[in-house]
Amino acid sequence: MRTDIEFMALAIKEAKKAYKKDEVPVGAIIVRGDEIIAKAYNTREYGKNALYHAEIKAIDKACKRLGGWRLVGCTMYVTLEPCPMCAGAIVNSRIERVVYGAPDHKAGAFGTMINLTDYPLYKPQITSGVLADDCAQLLSSFFKSKR
Repeated sequence: MRTDIEFMALAIKEAKKAYKKDEVPVGAIIVRGDEIIAKAYNTREYGKNALYHAEIKAIDKACKRLGGWRLVGCTMYVTLEPCPMCAGAIVNSRIERVVYGAPDHKAGAFGTMINLTDYPLYKPQITSGVLADDCAQLLSSFFKSKR
């Protein structure tokens, strides 16, 4: 069985794909057991769509692959703490566990700014800080290149 660190390293690989395309470098993967169900990265600029966050794209791919909207038994690994939109999609898709790297001090919705795990419908288990320095460094490098 792979570890959280191994899966987060794969999410970082996705984030690096976004970086190379001049997108905010956030990557996400969804796994069930030891199987990768979906991988995605941000493409908001390229796709000209506010919904094209890594998490939303990964959820969409996972639902298509599994043939339904409930992602029970799945874990999402994402390099940046999900925003409210993505956290809402995670809750609504019934993802059981979310592992994220860097906290999002501007829009984090799993404890940093707000906490959607307080939502009574469904409460995913949250693990934060996995490879946080690597995730934060990638984001910091990207934004420094923009200044």
